[in-house]
Amino acid sequence: MKIVVIGGTGLIGSKLVSGLAEHGHEAVAAAPNTGVNTLTGEGLDDALAGANVVVDVSNSPSFEDAAVMDFFKTSTRNLLAAEQGAGVGHHVALSVVGTERLQDSGYFRAKSAQEKMIKDSPVPYSIVHATQFFEFVRSMSDAATVGDTVHFAPVLFQPMVSDEVAKAVGRTAVGTPLNGTVEIAGPEQFRMDEFFRDALAARNDPRQVVSDPQAAYFGAQLEERTLLPREDALLGEVRFGDWPGRTAPAPAK
Repeated sequence: MKIVVIGGTGLIGSKLVSGLAEHGHEAVAAAPNTGVNTLTGEGLDDALAGANVVVDVSNSPSFEDAAVMDFFKTSTRNLLAAEQGAGVGHHVALSVVGTERLQDSGYFRAKSAQEKMIKDSPVPYSIVHATQFFEFVRSMSDAATVGDTVHFAPVLFQPMVSDEVAKAVGRTAVGTPLNGTVEIAGPEQFRMDEFFRDALAARNDPRQVVSDPQAAYFGAQLEERTLLPREDALLGEVRFGDWPGRTAPAPAK
């Protein structure tokens, strides 16, 4: 099959393109740096010509409320229109577990808007909800840093390694459209504050993690199970303690 990966040069996209190619598919990495821009429509028609499946793993460069809403609405509108013109038979989008419970956040309101557009489109679709990635340890810690302390709520979450996210999205892409949502998660639950306390210590990061029930996630307050997947979620196998990147050194000051 010809499978076009929007955001195909990013963390998940690049792994997805490689994995699909290894299984004999024509995997096309579509991104602004390969001449395909979903915001302007540049290169979309050419990239989608003859495509069987389009997978959207792109993300907004800005998380400011108005900018992120504009990104997901505009890019998804352009993408779905181009897919209809090209006769694409399956649209796959990567989203986030708990999106529907995080509507205090501008980012997740934008993701919900994206999902609604996909569901309302005539193009058959599958939406993959994933939990947070192990690779986000540094960026999530930086976003939660106040001075020399890092604030996380003592709530449950179930992170996973990006390799398994890419594999799950790939399996979904080559399968029959679900016209629904599948959830994927890591094999272990953690308290978010405890997880990051241990994760930063493993990296010799000197910042102190503070357990803060009011700490927000992308601007939204968290309850005990907000970030957990459904009981029927597909679980990965890689445990955080076994992940080679767990002890990556802290960045130089």
